[in-house]
Amino acid sequence: MTTVHADASWGQQPVAVRHVTHSLTEARTQAVSHGSAALVLYVGGRAELEQRGRLSLRAGDVHLLPAGEPHRLLRAEAAEMWCLGFDPVGVVGTEIDALIAPFERVRDGGAAVLRLPAGREEHLLGLLRELLAEQQRPGGVARAQVQRSLLTLALAEVARAPVVGVEAPPQGSRLVVEALRYIERHCLGPLSLRDVAAALGRSPAHLTTAIRRATGRTAQQWIGAGRLAEARRRLLAGDEAIAAIAEQVGVGDPTQFIRMFRRTHGVTPTAWRAAQRAASRVA
Repeated sequence: MTTVHADASWGQQPVAVRHVTHSLTEARTQAVSHGSAALVLYVGGRAELEQRGRLSLRAGDVHLLPAGEPHRLLRAEAAEMWCLGFDPVGVVGTEIDALIAPFERVRDGGAAVLRLPAGREEHLLGLLRELLAEQQRPGGVARAQVQRSLLTLALAEVARAPVVGVEAPPQGSRLVVEALRYIERHCLGPLSLRDVAAALGRSPAHLTTAIRRATGRTAQQWIGAGRLAEARRRLLAGDEAIAAIAEQVGVGDPTQFIRMFRRTHGVTPTAWRAAQRAASRVA
């Protein structure tokens, strides 16, 4: 997987669920990586993916994809799956930080496929269905709290599931794994590319080239994406002032934060929050 495309298709929600049925007879030529971490529960059919080697997936398997992990779909035969994407920046350092340990193990070379014990597949599927229903309800504090609770329960199921895949060392440099981990845990502070490079003992140029080749994004883009993801979560969860949100996501100047948000989303944070809540009410 020499060419990696950075895929932003998970959308703008802190927690997002999709129910997908997919068939593919010809392997995709380009690998992708997501800004979100994702767990994929297979409930039917079969699929084969390339992720540090070849993975075979079938009903009952849970596939883990850390943020920035390159992967490529090789084949799918009526593969039915429930996909849960979530922003890791909103989890690290919180009360549920320990529940993303399985994703960190994958980054460190651990197996990316788990199998749920008997009876637990239906329970996890029920949680994902509830999350899908919840994301279609009106926005606000209550919805954000319910989504957080359901995400916690889903991650707890995965944390208990036994591994069925084999270990596979991370592709490329260990530097990328450590850089993404460092960015996720520090991007809500006054973090720069130079700060990340210094923490890892590398030059800024070397670091950003390595990250871009492995994930399709530069280090600065990962820092900005983490800040905006947390900003969107806060915008949806309550009525905090824009200046307060800007400071909490590591952008001290509210005007700079508004410009940054507008460049990505095309509107101001205030307009985006209003549009998201209006869309939820219509849904």
